[in-house]
Amino acid sequence: MRSIFLKAALLAVIALGIFTQIQAQEFHKEKKHKHSFHLSDEGNSVGKKGELYLSWGYNKEWYLPSNIHIYQPKLGNDYTLYNTLASDHPGWNEGLFNRALTIPQYNYRLGYFFKDNWAIEANFDHTKFVVADNQLLHAKGMMNGVPVDTFINNRSGFMKYQLNNGANFLLINLVHRKHLTSFNKSWFDAALLVKGGAGIVIPHVQNVIDGHANKKGFQFGGFDMGFEAGIRATFFKYAYLEFTDKILAAQYYNLRLYEGRAKQFIATDEMILSIGASIPLIKEHKK
Repeated sequence: MRSIFLKAALLAVIALGIFTQIQAQEFHKEKKHKHSFHLSDEGNSVGKKGELYLSWGYNKEWYLPSNIHIYQPKLGNDYTLYNTLASDHPGWNEGLFNRALTIPQYNYRLGYFFKDNWAIEANFDHTKFVVADNQLLHAKGMMNGVPVDTFINNRSGFMKYQLNNGANFLLINLVHRKHLTSFNKSWFDAALLVKGGAGIVIPHVQNVIDGHANKKGFQFGGFDMGFEAGIRATFFKYAYLEFTDKILAAQYYNLRLYEGRAKQFIATDEMILSIGASIPLIKEHKK
């Protein structure tokens, strides 16, 4: 499992790269040259004020170990499962064209450039969180009215716990776009995107704990915040491919259990590949 902290360092380096490019751009403004390959926003028609964009894609996640607090007062349970391991369930690696598009882990974006290279974006990720069967669960607290500090082999089926119809991260992001290169090509543009925001989680909660099944379904589950960076390649001004990496933290609480509730904190590293379209709502005026 990759370290969230290493990814944070990588994204910090990317952010530093943005600052460096801004400084380089200022330098080139002062010292003009005629090279055909240069850092510039001039001549780019994408990422301009008044542009609407939308995309659809798929994702892959890696989760840090999570502490899951179980509270079932009628059963005498008030304990925490420490460092619980879980994985995603991509679905897209099992075939995209033999099932509905919304069954695999997917994501969509809807954004608007309210200023040149600055946008506001609705950012939704349908991700899945499945607790691994093949692990020892460290339980500490009150279980069946008795104090415990023990390990439970989950191969026995003690816990089937999943947000498998979605851990479902919804964020409102502020987006900054930095054009990377100008190839003097009207059909291609490459840009770096940096996004950050906060929002809510809308999980689909399904579990069986110690033989007791919950009433599964969607619910409001808490809050999240994330930081995302990547590359967008735009073709012929209107179609684009976008590849990003995202670090996200989510606090879940009051998740439905049989006769009780659960809460947990999830930290994830997410990779996303999307295809999208840009729609200019304001006509570009020719000078």
